[in-house]
Amino acid sequence: MLIIPAIDLKEGQCVMLFQGDPKQSTIFSDDPVQMAKTWEQQGAPILHLVDLDGAFSGRPKNFEIVKEIIQKINIPVQLGGGIRNMDEIDNILAAGVQRIILGTVAISNPDLTKASLERYGDRILIGIDATDGLVAVDGWGTRSQKTFLDLGHEVKSWGAKRIIFTDTKRDGTLKGPNIESTILMAKETGLKVIASGGVSSMEDLLALKEYEALGIEGVIVGKAIYLGNIDLSQSVKLLK
Repeated sequence: MLIIPAIDLKEGQCVMLFQGDPKQSTIFSDDPVQMAKTWEQQGAPILHLVDLDGAFSGRPKNFEIVKEIIQKINIPVQLGGGIRNMDEIDNILAAGVQRIILGTVAISNPDLTKASLERYGDRILIGIDATDGLVAVDGWGTRSQKTFLDLGHEVKSWGAKRIIFTDTKRDGTLKGPNIESTILMAKETGLKVIASGGVSSMEDLLALKEYEALGIEGVIVGKAIYLGNIDLSQSVKLLK
């Protein structure tokens, strides 16, 4: 199972939000490029970058920093946040981002999502973020009327192979991931699932790894590695 460190970008800094609330933001570094190098040195197989300003505004805002990170490290990068049209998708992938995460547009623009999957295949991940079982969009500020399972089945029918699943109420809380819903997503849809939100300890990682055979192929870790609750290099070796 892959352990994927998160770097959430807000106003050029590396931050972590509590339940996606921009008013509850903790700055962990003012040098995201150095942070990326640190996680690479500790064995990260891939980095998860989120343009929080982009997610809230609806258009990428921190792409210059993303490009600098790509130039300074040798591991793949996946990026989400505010990506809303095909030109942005083309340009971001052409710049060296390995995988793009589409979230809001899976609800607001299914045609674009389908077209991007047809054009880029596995380089497109679908981010499915759920609040009380319903898909949250626009930086989690809006709750749709579609359940996370309904969207999972839908994007699979469009050709998606894997998703990132986040319980927004767990994100940034260190209360543990929503393992039950993550398992349900993998079992019901047959999609490969990267778990996200609430991971607090090595025990959480081991609990998720038990269901790797069901399709839970990775987990995104954020606050827990920044605070030292999880040693990244140790967890990478243990869960390889």
